[in-house]
Amino acid sequence: MEKMIAGHFPKKTLFFLSLFFLIFPKIVFALDISVLEKKDVVILFEDPLGSAAEKAAAIYPALRNGLEKALGWKVNFRPRVLLVKDNSAFQSMTGSRLIVAFALPERDLMVIDYSRMNMDPFTLESTMKHELCHLLLHSYIKRENLPRWLDEGIAQWVSDGLSDIVMSRDSVLDEAILSGRYMRISDLAGAFPGDGRAMTLAYEESRSFIDYIVGEYGPEGILKVLDSLRQGEPVDSAFLKSFSVPFDEVERGWNKRIKKRITWVTLLINNLYQILFFLAALALIYGFIRRLIKRRSYKDYDEEDFG
Repeated sequence: MEKMIAGHFPKKTLFFLSLFFLIFPKIVFALDISVLEKKDVVILFEDPLGSAAEKAAAIYPALRNGLEKALGWKVNFRPRVLLVKDNSAFQSMTGSRLIVAFALPERDLMVIDYSRMNMDPFTLESTMKHELCHLLLHSYIKRENLPRWLDEGIAQWVSDGLSDIVMSRDSVLDEAILSGRYMRISDLAGAFPGDGRAMTLAYEESRSFIDYIVGEYGPEGILKVLDSLRQGEPVDSAFLKSFSVPFDEVERGWNKRIKKRITWVTLLINNLYQILFFLAALALIYGFIRRLIKRRSYKDYDEEDFG
């Protein structure tokens, strides 16, 4: 099943898109984009997404309040939301089939592929909350102090219905743990891998690590880390100050936890549907071959009898 990811746009085209929105008024005119302005949010949309724009504006205050409550930080900016109606047009901007939305913190902008907003688990509300979280984090924390795994992990953690950011029945992380091929969290501080499976693994690991921290130290623990980063402290110092243990030790604890919960039995259960489908396909092929052999045997017997 194809996997779809909501998150930041790859760095290699971030500069181009930033320039794109510097000349935004001309582009809006060229694409015939309409604007719905509210006191706290601006919705940009193409026809026929007028009702979707109204919905986005209506749900924004509640999701903003929920995000502010979860992180304890105020949204002190008016975000812009661009709703794209055509999937192919959105893909031409992202260069990937995996991405359903991305954020440009420099422009207080989130861009959403509305054509995929009704594909489980993606909804307009959860996707907007996810992207708004990116904008909020970057408004308080300098980019050099905000590792990518933390940025993406927090956004997944707070985005309610988008708890599983990857649209898939199976877990890439489970398989990576069993094979010992998962990545170190510290290696995910910068840009995520561009490969689809590796990118998916990076997202899953980010969410898993944040869940582990919340489980071990409570939500207030991760909020302490964010507050330290907001004050300009590097990640290692923020972890030591918040948990009285270094980052490496927290990561080792996460490693032990995920290895304990994943077994071959777990993987088989998680992939039971695919396994049954595969076995059914093998049975069908076996039956076809057996019938074909039997027909040939009958044919050879008839020819010998006739002769």
